[in-house]
Amino acid sequence: MGFLFLSASASAQDRPSNWQIRFDRPDTPETEVTFVSMEPGFHITTGPAGIYFNPSNAATGNYRVESTIHLFDTGGRNREAFGIFVGGTDLNGGSQAYTYFLIRNDGHFLIKARSGAETRTIVDWMAFEGIDVHPGGDGTADNTLAIEVVGDAVTFYINGEEMASFPTAAMQTSGVAGIRVNHSLNIHVRSFSVRGAS
Repeated sequence: MGFLFLSASASAQDRPSNWQIRFDRPDTPETEVTFVSMEPGFHITTGPAGIYFNPSNAATGNYRVESTIHLFDTGGRNREAFGIFVGGTDLNGGSQAYTYFLIRNDGHFLIKARSGAETRTIVDWMAFEGIDVHPGGDGTADNTLAIEVVGDAVTFYINGEEMASFPTAAMQTSGVAGIRVNHSLNIHVRSFSVRGAS
């Protein structure tokens, strides 16, 4: 699949409706990234690390968050990560919290929890051969990440394969879901869905 490369000059009015950005470093100007609608889905080019979210994508009870993300050539920056998060609360405030699930282009995944300025590792970087890795050059590496909450278990998937499962009591799962992208990455989010939320 081919996508148009975009420059950081794209205007805020091109942003997906009702989506917001929060950078890891306070006072970072939004002009440092490109975040625009592009069918199908939306395109993000960083800059600084941060999260992207629509407050209406909130989920409690049983639900599944799933996103297919296309990664463009990293230029050798294969240790920068991207993925999805759930359980977001106070995302514009000092007590922000969420559980996030990331992959990077060296074929590893990570599960962590953020609470304010602190982060807690749930699963440290672990290799998984099923991650589609970009070899460089044209084209994209395409991966689908999912977090599913059913009953008292939260389960993490990459490309349909289960990576880990934990009791929901071990992490925050009720709240806003969204996308997390670290430094200097060029991705296209083909799809993002929150299904079965109650």
